[in-house]
Order: sequence, then C-alpha cells, then structure tokens
Amino acid sequence: MDLVTQHNTQQAQRQAAMAVLAHAEAGEIAARLRNFALPPHQDLRAPENGLVMLRGRVGGDGAPFNLGEATVSRAAVRLASGEVGFGYTLGRDGEKARLIALCDALVQSRDFGASVERDIIAPLREQLAMRREQAAAKTAATKVDFYTMVRGEG
Repeated sequence: MDLVTQHNTQQAQRQAAMAVLAHAEAGEIAARLRNFALPPHQDLRAPENGLVMLRGRVGGDGAPFNLGEATVSRAAVRLASGEVGFGYTLGRDGEKARLIALCDALVQSRDFGASVERDIIAPLREQLAMRREQAAAKTAATKVDFYTMVRGEG
C-alpha cells in the first residue's frame, strides 16, 4: 500500500470514528474508556467553549448568508507516543470534547487503533444505529396515509 492510499485510509477511519463520537453521549464514551487501558496522555488544549458562525445557502446553491451562531466545545490531547487528537462537539460539554480528542488520538495510534475501533467505536456505532431504527419505527407508527376516495356513482 503506497503512502497516499495509507493516508487516505487513515483519514477515512478518523472521519468515521468522529462521526460516531460526535453523536454519542459523553457518558457512553466515558463508560467504554473506563474498561480500556489508557496510555499516558496530556491535554494540549484544555476543554474550552466558544461560538462558531453557521452559514447557509438558499436552495443549497444560492448566495451564502450568516444564519446565526452555535456554541461549541473543543479540546486537544497528545499521547506519550506523539499522536495528537482533536475533539469538537456542539454545546458546552467540555468533557465530551476531551473524550473525543482522546479517542481521536488513540485511533491514530498503531498500538491502540484497532482495539479502540473494536471496543469503543463499533459498539457505539451499533447503539446509534439501534436508536435511529427505534426513532424511525416510532415515526412510522404515527404515519397517516391520506388518499382520496373515488365514488362509483355517476
């Protein structure tokens, strides 16, 4: 595998992991990490809160406009082996941002990447899929079919 393909594969893995972690609850991530032998690590950027500007487009392709601001939390963590992870999440949950950053650093590690995917990311992905299925089933149960009756009389 050449260097570019390896980089693209690692980037895709990180993106998939971040998508799962961003939608998971902080308590779920923390519970999974409790059962994991964490390597030495340090906070590069302590969790902090801030605002980001949300941009929108009319119809998806119109001129961009400022929609408003959203609160976000961010953090950065470095493992003793040198991998740096970043965590961002909507809202003011600094601990969740730190946990995401830690998981991001672990995913990049040669020693921990596979076990993090197996023991943390994959179970969280299954939980999220189950929640989405339950929400879809709940929504489908309230579906109303509207139709027009055609009278057979002349």
